[in-house]
Amino acid sequence: MKKTVAIIAGTRPECVKMAPIYFALQASKTIQPIFLSTGQHRQMLDQTLGVFGIKPEFDLNLMQPGQTLPDLTGRVIQAASAWFVEHKPAAVLVQGDTTTVLASAIAAFYNRIPIGHVEAGLRTGNMDSPFPEEMNRRLTSPLARWNFCPTEISKANLVKEGISPNSCYVTGNSVIDALLHVRGKQNSSGLSAQSVAEKVGIPAAFAQEFLADGARKPWILVTGHRRESFGGGFERICESINRLTQIHPDVGVLYPVHLNPQVQGPVNRILGSNPRIALVAPAAYEEFVWLMNRCTFLLSDSGGVQEEAPSLGKPVLVMRDTTERPEGIDAGTCRLVGTDPEVILREADLLLNNPREYQRRSSLKNPYGDGQTSHKIRQILEEGLS
Repeated sequence: MKKTVAIIAGTRPECVKMAPIYFALQASKTIQPIFLSTGQHRQMLDQTLGVFGIKPEFDLNLMQPGQTLPDLTGRVIQAASAWFVEHKPAAVLVQGDTTTVLASAIAAFYNRIPIGHVEAGLRTGNMDSPFPEEMNRRLTSPLARWNFCPTEISKANLVKEGISPNSCYVTGNSVIDALLHVRGKQNSSGLSAQSVAEKVGIPAAFAQEFLADGARKPWILVTGHRRESFGGGFERICESINRLTQIHPDVGVLYPVHLNPQVQGPVNRILGSNPRIALVAPAAYEEFVWLMNRCTFLLSDSGGVQEEAPSLGKPVLVMRDTTERPEGIDAGTCRLVGTDPEVILREADLLLNNPREYQRRSSLKNPYGDGQTSHKIRQILEEGLS
């Protein structure tokens, strides 16, 4: 009889990185995966599940309007624990550093179920940055029987914290598996600029000028949602983007704006009237991959973007003061710029005005894997649960 492994996800990044693992475990002769959704971020999670064609076997549907971290944490612990008691999985897999991750791991620990932590060992060294993600991942690792580390640096972080090396496995990051899966799907389906523009809601004039086949003008893809930038941070980011389009009037900016009101407010107020900037709703993952592949470079505070964009040859200016992904900084594919307008403008100018520097950073090797992470995790679980 196959052993049941519960794969838990509640947000878009978790779904992206868990989808290829779910598919890999479906091919196992000894493991039966069950996809369990907490619904932490309902709309964006459902969007991404649709991209991969995944319908969760179970959905806890826990999202509530205006939910707070304490409320959500408590609901996930209680609901996940009740599900574990009823279904008794042989193991539980969580990914990353969200509230879903820590709360599900606590629930599994209370029920004495072995835990696998995908993307374990990422650290900034600052408990306030990112908040609360740094705390979530630090508390999850000691509970895990299997810590699936994306790099040797992440494994070393865990060993320094007293985590047994025997529980740490360097597997690469499954986001590369997901990226290659979606890009292959796009290549076979022939996704067009017009269809992407229609699905994402990009204005026709912007799409024609920057996205259409044969368009030559540079454009920047922006994402931003980190809590530590709420308030003054987002004000400065938006001011930087405005100034960038003034200094470079031929450059366009496409900004899929996160649904959080603390992001929507300053972004729409400061950037909404700029004709060089297209503000759109968050793009589904498939369209976002297409946009990453077409843009000149990215301005982002996203962890996933730091991992994905190098596989597409796109430099990333990271709008954070710290990053738990130093491999990209060390490799040169990413560069920290924080929310300081002068730094953002200086680094953007370098990529826009120096073709040699742009080409150098576009051709660097991605340090986060080769697309085989999911198969490595499957093999480790098959052996560990035999």
